Amino acid sequence: MADKPRITIAGGGIGGMAAALSLLRRGYPVRVYEQAPELGEVGAGVQISPNGSRALDSLGVFESLKAQSCAPKRKEFRLWNTGRSWPMFDLGPMAIEKYGYPYLTVYRPDLLATLHAAVCDIDPDAVVLGSEVVGAEADEHSATLLLADGSRIESDILIGADGVKSTVRKSLFGDDHTEFTGMIAWRAVIPMERLPERFHEMVGWTWIGPGGHLVNYPLRGGKLMNMIGTIERNDWQVESWYAEGSIEECLNDFAGWHEDVQTLIRAAPKVLKWAFMERAPRQVWSLGRATLLGDACHATLPFLAQGAVMSIEDGVVLGRCLDEFADPVEALRRYEQARVERTSKMVRGAKENTARFHEGALKTEEGAIAYMESEWSRDPIKERYDWLYRYDVETAEI
Repeated sequence: MADKPRITIAGGGIGGMAAALSLLRRGYPVRVYEQAPELGEVGAGVQISPNGSRALDSLGVFESLKAQSCAPKRKEFRLWNTGRSWPMFDLGPMAIEKYGYPYLTVYRPDLLATLHAAVCDIDPDAVVLGSEVVGAEADEHSATLLLADGSRIESDILIGADGVKSTVRKSLFGDDHTEFTGMIAWRAVIPMERLPERFHEMVGWTWIGPGGHLVNYPLRGGKLMNMIGTIERNDWQVESWYAEGSIEECLNDFAGWHEDVQTLIRAAPKVLKWAFMERAPRQVWSLGRATLLGDACHATLPFLAQGAVMSIEDGVVLGRCLDEFADPVEALRRYEQARVERTSKMVRGAKENTARFHEGALKTEEGAIAYMESEWSRDPIKERYDWLYRYDVETAEI
């Protein structure tokens, strides 16, 4: 490691930890500075599509994570009021046959813990907890991370992986414009024993209706059920993973929806309430020897299920670029160039899916049948998702 550039990463979430693992496996000295006193992740589900499974395999953690997760047989659309179903994706063996890797549904704390354990296996001192980032400085010769305790962490390269409200991004580029989307999300993780037997199949459901949708899928080998319901409302605009709402309010938002939706909500131990804010994907990520990664540069609505996956892909491609180009400034420029078009297209696609999930024609079954044929038959689905799932982090052009 002596002749390799020293790398500092701000943020110990999924993106920061994936980047750390990618770099450590390539022999770079890395330190991750995370403000939390303990490493943790909000209890929620995350979908790992085949491109994400491929990236995790590149990091050496795919098999370990797969053993803790679920590989659903398929995903289905269901109509909000009648429950009528349409196929969305055939998963399981068919995903492996088509893309080479399965589609997994994963408990977020398990994903973070798996990445963290792999990082510590290489360097037990790589992650520094209780380190609040308050600023960053960078030019073509050096990069410095500023901490709340007055420390100045100097390194050869700085990676801002500190999330949607990134301090590194604000320090380097100024604050970004944020806009409320007019939607809020309800999140819950439900012990499977609280749910009737009909929910126990390894299938993911996306309930779609006028002005809202709700997604549920199994986690941890079927021990848990993840639920996230999105509804169009403009009276609450707090962007937080941790704000708790009430079961009654959530039920009210989905009043008139199918009994299975009501059952999911009533079975939840608690529900978290989150306002969806929108940020345009950045087209410039790098400044001298500093760059951004994950939500810090391409925060997305979750309607393509690619947020975590894109962060993991970023980490692998970053490592490849640093190996390929000796000059750190050029390596970061190439990393940005390799990733910006793909991640921007993903952010735009997630936004476009909002209208598809909330279409007014879904109000009646007759309207829904015609709409599903035009927007969610095999050819539109292939056009919308194949480019995402076929991507190979190891061979993509850099």
